[in-house]
Amino acid sequence: MTASAPAGVLYGLIADASQWPLFFQPCLHVEQLDFDGTHERLRMWAAAGEEIASWVSRRRLDVGRHRVEFHQDVTAAPVESMRGTWSVTPLGDSCRVTLEHAFTVTGDDPAAAARLERITHANSRAQLDRLAWLAERWARLDDLVLSFEDTVRLKAPAELVFDFLYRAADWPGRLPHVHGVRLTEDTLGVQVMAMDSTTGDGSAHRTESVRMCFPGAGRIVYKQTRTAPLLAAHTGEWCVDPDASGLDVTARHTVLLREDALERVLGPGATVEQARRHLREELGRASRTVLEHAAHHAAGAVRVL
Repeated sequence: MTASAPAGVLYGLIADASQWPLFFQPCLHVEQLDFDGTHERLRMWAAAGEEIASWVSRRRLDVGRHRVEFHQDVTAAPVESMRGTWSVTPLGDSCRVTLEHAFTVTGDDPAAAARLERITHANSRAQLDRLAWLAERWARLDDLVLSFEDTVRLKAPAELVFDFLYRAADWPGRLPHVHGVRLTEDTLGVQVMAMDSTTGDGSAHRTESVRMCFPGAGRIVYKQTRTAPLLAAHTGEWCVDPDASGLDVTARHTVLLREDALERVLGPGATVEQARRHLREELGRASRTVLEHAAHHAAGAVRVL
């Protein structure tokens, strides 16, 4: 892929894997396990065709050569081994970005190899296309990306609050703005969810998400795979953080604005700043509603010992 952006910008987008779920469509979540400035280990979740795959990758970051080498330590079937390289080559006013993969599959099964090749190619193409999209907007990315959080302080059992957030299939009977949820959990801790709700102006709204749940850490992270029209991407997290006197429950959001939808959604002359304020209010209102009802649920629950 060729993009009109400085090599350092493109390399930075590739090197900062924590932003991949926001920037790259196939990527769902990334946890950095280790990092010494040059070498890192990442736990990654990504869409693989109709399935969700998870693996652990080691990466070597070479900022001087604008190059990132990777190989999988822990693979997901049918992958037996996977390695590759991202490289950015300056070409005057533009740069060429190359993504290479080499892999083997268990038992050298031809059908599995062909399917993995199709998935790898499709995901790689999607990443490179989005990288080009980001490169065209790199000077405005700080304005197009919005991150914020809301926190409530509770005196309630942390496990009950987490249970409310985890059991999103029950939200239609518990949250006034949620009218329907379809949730599946084929792999423990990985939920695929479609939710019908109403926005602040009363209009109907449907989102689809993949949620990775970590009960031991009191965290649920998610990526919306079907977003509101104003958003190119939306990731978030629910976090339950207890201490000696109570617990903080936090809702975090990070969104990437879709500039070409501003006037269609917000009206003629709408600006990025207006969109940022609108999203802060709308998403914050919905999150605070969830947090308030989680608090009410935990406070009112009867625990049988």
